[in-house]
Parts: sequence; C-alpha cells; structure tokens
Amino acid sequence: MIENPPKFFLRFFRWYCHPKLVDHIEGDLIEVYRQRMKKSGRRKADVKFIIDVLLLFRPSIVKPIEGYRNLNHYGMLKSYFKIGWRNILRHKVYSFINIGGLTIGMAVALLIGLWSNDELSIDSFHKNSDRLYTVYETILSDGRLDASFSTPGLLAQELKLSIPDVQYACSYWMKSQSTFGVADKVFKMDGASAGEDFFKIFSFTLLQGTLENALTDPNSIAISRKMAESFFGNADGAIGKSIRYENSRDLMVSAVFEDIPENSSLKFEFLTTWKLRIEEVDWLKDWINRSPYTLIQLQPHSDPVQVEAKIKDFIRPYLGGKYGDGNHLELGLLPFNEMYLHATFSNGKPSGGRIEYVWLFGAVAVFTLLIACINFMNLSTAGSIKRSREIGVRKVVGAVRSALTGQFLIEAILLAFLAMLISLTLVALFLPSFNSLTEKQIILPISNIKFWMICIGLLLVTGLIAGSYPSFYLSSLNSIKVLKGPQKFSSRAAWFRKGLVVFQFALSIIMMSGALTISRQTKYLQTKSLGYDRENLIYLPFQGDLARKYQVFKQEVSQLPGVQAVTRATQRPSDIGSHVYDLDWDGKDPNVHVVSIHGAVDYDYFKMMKLQLAQGRIFSKEMDTPSPDDRTGEVVVINETLLKIIGYKDPIGRTINSFGTKQRIVGVVKDFHLRSLHEPIEPLILYFMNWQRWGNILIKTESGKTQEALAGIEKVFKQLEPKFLFSYGFVDEEYQKLYESEKIVAKLADSFTILAIFISCLGLFGLSMFTAEQRTKEIGIRKTLGASIAHILSMLSVDFVSLILLAIILAMPLAYFIMQNWLSAYAYHVDIEWLSFAIPTAIIIVIALLTISFQLAKAALANPVSSLKSD
Repeated sequence: MIENPPKFFLRFFRWYCHPKLVDHIEGDLIEVYRQRMKKSGRRKADVKFIIDVLLLFRPSIVKPIEGYRNLNHYGMLKSYFKIGWRNILRHKVYSFINIGGLTIGMAVALLIGLWSNDELSIDSFHKNSDRLYTVYETILSDGRLDASFSTPGLLAQELKLSIPDVQYACSYWMKSQSTFGVADKVFKMDGASAGEDFFKIFSFTLLQGTLENALTDPNSIAISRKMAESFFGNADGAIGKSIRYENSRDLMVSAVFEDIPENSSLKFEFLTTWKLRIEEVDWLKDWINRSPYTLIQLQPHSDPVQVEAKIKDFIRPYLGGKYGDGNHLELGLLPFNEMYLHATFSNGKPSGGRIEYVWLFGAVAVFTLLIACINFMNLSTAGSIKRSREIGVRKVVGAVRSALTGQFLIEAILLAFLAMLISLTLVALFLPSFNSLTEKQIILPISNIKFWMICIGLLLVTGLIAGSYPSFYLSSLNSIKVLKGPQKFSSRAAWFRKGLVVFQFALSIIMMSGALTISRQTKYLQTKSLGYDRENLIYLPFQGDLARKYQVFKQEVSQLPGVQAVTRATQRPSDIGSHVYDLDWDGKDPNVHVVSIHGAVDYDYFKMMKLQLAQGRIFSKEMDTPSPDDRTGEVVVINETLLKIIGYKDPIGRTINSFGTKQRIVGVVKDFHLRSLHEPIEPLILYFMNWQRWGNILIKTESGKTQEALAGIEKVFKQLEPKFLFSYGFVDEEYQKLYESEKIVAKLADSFTILAIFISCLGLFGLSMFTAEQRTKEIGIRKTLGASIAHILSMLSVDFVSLILLAIILAMPLAYFIMQNWLSAYAYHVDIEWLSFAIPTAIIIVIALLTISFQLAKAALANPVSSLKSD
C-alpha cells in the first residue's frame, strides 16, 4: 500500500503554493516523506513533513493574491504594518487591553506547553523505546479486576528463557536508602537492584565498565558519577575499587554510569545485582510473592500484541497446586515510556494517571488563549465604528474586500507579535517560580529551532483567530452607508459580540468551579481521618542488627522525654503493600478468588495507632505465645472489609489459611486507610511480628517535643549501631507525598484561573469603556431630563450583568459534568455542593461590577453640557 503524508498539510501546501511550482515541489516532498518513513517510521516522517510544509511558506513560493499579481507586495505589506502601528498608538487603552490579554494568554500557553512537553519527554531518550515494555499483572479478587506493576522476582528470567520474542529481560526493585563506606567516608545513597540485562535494555551511559559484566557478580555494584566522585574523587578512580555495603559486606565497583537525566522515571545512585537482592530477600524465590518490576525488550520484529497474548497465562503453571490454579492472575504489557503517564488502572488495564493532568492543563491553555482572543474580537468589532469612515474611504478609492481583510489580519498579527515578545520575557522571568511550584527543572529552550517554530505557529494562530471575525466584519461594511454618518451595529453583530462575552465568562466560571473543586478535594485528601493517628509519628528503618536489638532500643527510647510510645511493624502505615494470593477459609466458594494485603505488627501497634476494635481483641503477651521460628503467626487480626468477604457471622476463634498455614482470628479492627484515597480499602490481615529481620520502628512523640525526642533517639541509635547513619521519616509526610500531584495541580489551577478571570475582566473593562463613550449623548439627555445617577448606572450595567448571569446558567451543567468526572477517579471524594457554583457566581459578578463601575460611573457623573454642546 502506498503511504501518503498528512492530508490536511498536503492540501494546505497546495493551497498556498504558486501553481507553476506546486507539481515539482510536491513530488519532492512526497518522495522525501516516503524515504523518511522507511527509515524512521510514519510518526517521525509525518512530523518532518509538517515542518517542511511550514518552512516552505515564504514569499518566493506563495502564490500572489488574486487581483494583485502586478502590485508591489512588499510595499503593500509595509503600508499595512505602518497603518497597524499607527492604530495601536492612536488607541492606546484598547491596544493595551488587547496586548495585555494576548500576552497573558500566550504566557500561560507557553508555560503549560513547556510543562506538558517535559511530562511527555519522560523516558523518551532510550534508544529502543519502541521495543521496551513493562509487564503488569491483572488480579481477579472478589469479582473485581485490579492490576499492578508488581510481579514475581523470578518472572524476568523465565520470560527470557521461555519466550523467544523477549530479547532482554530484567527485574528492577527500587530500594530505600543504603549505607556505604570507604575509609572514613560514610554516606547514605538512594539506589535499586536490577538484573543483568538492565544496561542492555536502557540507554543509560556507562562511563566505566561493560554492559555484559556490570551486574553479573553478586559482589559487584554499579555506581553513578556523583557517587564515584563522592567516594573516590572521580569516575576513573572508582572502577575495581571496594566499597562497604550496609556495614555487612564489601562490593566491588564493576561499572560507573553517567548521572541519571532528569527526564528519567527511574532514579538511582547505585545498582546492586539481582543475585544479591535474592540473597537478601529469600521470599523473592517464591512465585506467590511479588514486588519488583519486570522490564523487557522485544526482538526487533516482534509484535507486542502477539507477545502479550503469549504471556497472558504464563504465570499460571508456576502457581498451580500449592497456590491454587492461578486462574485469577494474568500478565499484560505496557510500553515503558507510557508507564510514567499511565500509572493507574481501571478494570485491570492501564487507563490514566498523570496523562490526565497533561490533557487537563492543555485544555486550560486553550481556554485561556481563547478568552484572550475573544477579548480582541469584541473590542475590535466594537471599535469598528471609529474606523468605519476609514474603511469607506478606502473602498471608494478602489480597495477590494480581500485587501481590507488582509490589512486587519496583519494588524491582529502585529498585536500578537508584540504580545509574543512580552510573553516570552514574562516566561523567562517567572520560569524559576514556575519550576519551584511544579518541582521541575524546565529551561527556556531558546537554542531549539522547534521551540521557535512553535512560538511562530502560536503567534500566527492567535493572530488569525483573534483577527478573523473583526477583519471579515470590518471589510464587509458598506462604503456609502459608512460615509453618510455614524453607524449602528446590526442585530446579528450585536448578538455575536454578546455571545462572545457569554462564552468567555462561561469558560472562566468552569475554570473557577473546577479550581475550587480541586482545592476542596486536595484539602480533603490531606485532612481526612484515615482511621489511625498519623500525627507526630516517626519511623526508623531497621539497619544493621537493630532488629535483634529491638527490645533494648525500645526500653531506652521509651524513657526519653517527649516519647509517648514505641512499637514495630514490617511496613509503614501508608505503605502496606504485600499481598496474600492463596487466602482460603471454611466454606469458601472455590470459584471466588480473594487477594488480601498483609503486614506484621507488635503488641503496642494497635494502641499507638489508635485503631478501633470492632470485635475480639488485639495481640496479647499473656494469651499469644508463638514460637520464635513460627513465621506466619498462630493468631491474626483482620479488618472489617475482609470479614465481609469471608462472611463469618462470629469470626472470633474461626480460622483462615494463608501461605499454606492455618491461623486463628482473635480480633477484627475497624477499616482504616492504608493507601491513597484513589483506591478503596482492601482486605487486610495483621500477623504478630516475632521473627522479621526487616521492617520499621514506629515512635510516637509528644506534640511540640519532636525535635527534643529525635535528639535522644539518635543518641540511643548511635550507641547500638555506631557504624550506620541515623535516618528517619515522618508517617504524615509520607502520606502527604501520595498527593503531591494533586497539590501541584491545585496550585496551578488556582493561578491559571485567576489569570483567565483577569483577562475576561480586561475585556469587560474595554467594552464598558466603549459603551460609555458610545452612549455619552444619551446619558447627557437623560441627566438633563432628570434621571438620577443610580438610574443611569443600573441602566448601563444591566446589559453586562444579564450576559454574565446567562454565562453562569450555561456553565453550571458543564462544570458539574467535568467535576463529577474528575472526582470519579477517587474512591473517596468530596461531594459537589451548591457552594461550588455559588462562590464562583458571586466572585464573577462582584469582579465584573467592580470592573465596569469605574467607566460607567465616570460617564454617569460627567457634565451633560459637555456631551450636548455640539448638538
């Protein structure tokens, strides 16, 4: 099949190209396009074709305007620009309003464009990105499809051995901070563990070492340039050197890689081998446990759809027998460069995530720029009366409509050009603050030709949209009528202007209602009661031999001033993510599959966290005495969600089976949130913590005495583990991190909404000024006949207020639909209240009245003699 370039841009080229050149140039364009498509693929060929078409739009190729083939086009364009510049200077206030609105609209569009481009560029630098995939797992639990990127630690190697289409595969597990030491230098570094193929899959630059040997030996480690310079002075001096890992074993530096770029979703300062990770965490050898990512690269000509079909049921044979038939687990593939933007799942498939914010703010950019263009249309059309005689004279001396249309479009583009220059300056000035707000490191790409092409495109599109209606309207005026005297707008033109006002304020109201809802939801996420007390709660990861010394540590720390309680748990309260896949109980339907999360906790956990018991009791030293070697525990506490699924009427003393072992239920706790409020509460099993060598110590401090307590805790820690650096975190801060995206979105939404309202009010100010000017004589007559100032003000303002009220009525249903759709992504969210519309309505009306009151009051207070003396 013959592949052709994008039809729209091909037709655009044929439209503007000179008839004598079109066949020759079009043939070359299509030939080059097909060569590029064979070499780089259709997508890149399409982009380069569009760029070529835009670059060819220049005077030497563009066909002449019909009827002006013999004119000096340069002189005509020069004349248009001169006239446009004079009009800008003559009508300074209107020009200021137009340029100001377009400037803000363009600045918002550029900032959002830079942010969106940064989001879309994440993980795009990998050479074989079109063949890189992340394996995700779909789980059927209690009739509901859930999915996760967590997979078994053995999966990567098995896929590579069993599926010929898989060229490379590796497991990847992001670790918490680890302690490293060389001589007297001791630092904590963030890192990960990865399989042997990691550097073959991803395009991270190796400064020292080889792809084949970087991650093969369990006693080797790959480190970043930054880490190499911190410990060894430079990258060259690090290779082959020994570094102490977790004060327990020496690792040899087998590779040094360049520092990870900002546009990578994988962040690490070091990589230990997957062989070492399996040694450290023995449960990774079991297929029922999962946690790491499985990352693969397909063979050059493999079809990902066919590969996904092959691996769909791949995991079932490995789970049969001991863990059931495995029919409730399936595998799927997601392109790796989409993982960052599509990290949430719906019905077992990747369906959303940060990509929704990219689309959201893309719409905000379009809305804001559209509001600015509407201002221009309104003011230019309203001001047409002032230029009607100019238009009449030009038509009388022979100007055709197409020439007048071109003149007004060029004036609009000139204003857009001035706005673009100012907006680029504003973007450069405010980019550091924008980066601080969005937690990014975006730079203004002034050396990138594509950026300037986008700016030129934005300038032209804005100018053409803003100037389209005014230019066609002005050029359509009848020369005889306009020369007879002042003109009135036709009902059609008046209704069009009013429609534009309604439309722009409707957009402003939708944006304000949306920003208010986002703000309320963000506050709700941050303040909602989770069912446990997370205030003044510190966690310390187990380091060294601290797990074995826990009782000594607890005794010492409990006596410190400012410390209320000490306990331990395998995971932080906001990060309980381990799953039980083989859950069973008496009377369970064999066709029902239930997946539960689980964690292990100590006796004091329930009291410290202020968890509420629904039935039974918590763990007790007197009543529960599991043996030190019992890794599952003889007794468990479950939550209400799991109890509803099991269906026990009297659960206390009844048993469940997990990990092939029977446990007795001694208590049921009321449901509490363990994860983001995007997700519903999951079934939970809490075991007694009596064997784990890993986990966290949880410490509750008194309000206002946290820093004093931390100083004492650090002292005790250093006494017990002097070779490790003291590290800690706050549970509340970890919970807040779950909603970093929402907080950023809320701030951006508030900022852009304020700007959109400001632009709308700029236009309203201009229209009110114009109305006051046009009705000066009417106001003078009314005042002469005895009309009060209050009556005149109400008469002048009623038209504007009625338009704004109409905008509110039209915007409310659409705003409700958009907000309801956005909130549906959260399992727990605020309700859409009447205040979500009442507050924006009140604010818009007040701001609008304040905007127009100055000009209308000025007109109402003017001396009628001044306006009537000419008559």
